[in-house]
Formats: sequence, structure tokens, C-alpha cells
Amino acid sequence: MIWFFFNKNRGVTLIELLVVLSVLGILLSIGVPSFSQFTTNNRLNSYINSMYSNFALARSEAIKRNRRVVMCKSSDGANCNNSGGWDQGWIVFVDLDNNGTIGGGEEIVLTMLPLQAGYNFTGNGNVDNYISFDVQGRTKLTSGAIQAGTFTLCPAAPAVDGLGRQLILSGSGRSRVEKITSCS
Repeated sequence: MIWFFFNKNRGVTLIELLVVLSVLGILLSIGVPSFSQFTTNNRLNSYINSMYSNFALARSEAIKRNRRVVMCKSSDGANCNNSGGWDQGWIVFVDLDNNGTIGGGEEIVLTMLPLQAGYNFTGNGNVDNYISFDVQGRTKLTSGAIQAGTFTLCPAAPAVDGLGRQLILSGSGRSRVEKITSCS
């Protein structure tokens, strides 16, 4: 037994090396797809939480300033867009003339957030282009009608089943986040 510690021939055999590499290959083939899904899941959470926090900011600013505050789609951070999805980014501004758009240089931009490519972020119905919070923190269209809807956030193709988020906005101005099982 003592001769084992003093033996000059140390190292691994070819068979031991092949076994270790085989086990490592199996572990990597199991772990890499899980890591990819983990990364996508974290990005989805980050994006939906950004939208959620901007809703809260717009709502609180509307109440604090006693003015309508609007959140709209924007690709350049200066103008509202009526085309494309919310994945191009959005801005939050105080709407002094109550028309739901930036104009005349009188509105103050509060925040802007562009999204990375690779995700589809769309709103349905009344929330397709903008969200408007009145002085009581409720969501209302510029016409005065109640504004409620759902935002859907999904990874772009190839879509990963089980990964998607919806942000549901009620007419009272409150919102909630839900996981969705399939993205279309």
C-alpha cells in the first residue's frame, strides 16, 4: 500500500478519459436545452415586469400630476407609432392636450424603454396603440370610454411551448401578469 504513494507512473488511462468525456457529453446534452429555456424564461419575466412597472409609473404620475398620462408604442422614443407591436419600445408622457399623442412640444417624456429583438409583444383591441390613465388612475380612451385589454409577450420563432406571458389591464387601471401555455 505504501508503494502506491511513491509510484512514479501517475495519470489516467485512455479508457478512464473516454468514460469521463462520455459522462460529460451526456450531462451537457441534458443541461444545454434546460439552460436555453431558463434564459428565455428570465428574459420574458424581465420584459413583462418592465411593462408592468411602466404601467404603475404612468398610473401614479397621472394621479400625482392630476393630468392624463399616456403610454404608447414608439420606435424612436419621441413619437407614438400606430403600426407594429409593443416590442419596438414605448414611451410614457404627460398628455397636456388630452389627444393621446405627442404634439406641439408641450408633453413631457417620462421614460422610454426599447426591447431587444427576438420577442413578439402585442396588445389587443383598445390597448393596441396606447394606454391612457386619467387623473383617478383609471384607464380611459381619449373619447372617455373605458380602456381594458391584454398584452401578449412570446418568444419569436421558434416558439418554446409553455413560455409566454400575458399582462392583463383592467378598466380600473390595475394590471396583473399570467403565464400562458402556448404562443400563437
